[in-house]
Amino acid sequence: HSDIVRQKVLEQFYRPLRARFLASVDRIVATSPNYLDTSPVLQRYRNKVEVIPIGLEPAAYATHSEARLRYWHDRVGPKFLLFVGNLRYYKGLHILLDALRDTELHVVIVGAGPVESALREQAAALNVTQAQFVGAVSDEDKIALLTLCHGLAFPSHLRSEAFGISLVEGEMFGKPLISAEIGTGTSFVNIDGETGLVVPPNDPVSLRDSMLRLWNDEALAARLGENARARFEAFFTAEQMVDRYLDLYHRIINKYDETH
Repeated sequence: HSDIVRQKVLEQFYRPLRARFLASVDRIVATSPNYLDTSPVLQRYRNKVEVIPIGLEPAAYATHSEARLRYWHDRVGPKFLLFVGNLRYYKGLHILLDALRDTELHVVIVGAGPVESALREQAAALNVTQAQFVGAVSDEDKIALLTLCHGLAFPSHLRSEAFGISLVEGEMFGKPLISAEIGTGTSFVNIDGETGLVVPPNDPVSLRDSMLRLWNDEALAARLGENARARFEAFFTAEQMVDRYLDLYHRIINKYDETH
């Protein structure tokens, strides 16, 4: 799923085990062609790598109550951008908070994690009152927020963000996306100018400009959202993922049978 990005010392001990294991397997699955192309580890085993994107089941997200929609509409307002994810160092939320300065953009941040306190302190120091931290929420509440939001902001700036399930969720709900180009699956899910906007990593000015563009151009947001839903149906359903894994398993089994 992801190369080791941060734990460089531990990687020195892990590398021989990883190399021995990957050399021994028949096939390796990567979740996007982007990650395969940019991973120095996967490049060494490219002839045995297959790409099978992570898929989601729309039926699992189908239910929400009108009461929860009204609750969140009253709590966070009629128009907002949404972030969903664990609050970790590589998610780039400190960049998002910088980008919100001196704007009227409203962002709802769903999730909890080790950097939450630091982010709340940063928001207070910047006087970014339009960033609303709502913590971890139930599945029903997440569905309500995905239904109501104007678009998804996903500022992850390091390769530790290997794919971006929240981006796929946004596409499933037909929402325009904003993400950063980090050479991973985020730019396989979100295609710049087609399903959303892709900005340079760790660049609050570009992130601000992209959020304002989606915020102020309703026609653009609607077009990107429609394309996002179409891309979800083309690449990221659970049914497609299961079919691809079953096909892979059958090919491996057949190859084994032929040689034994």
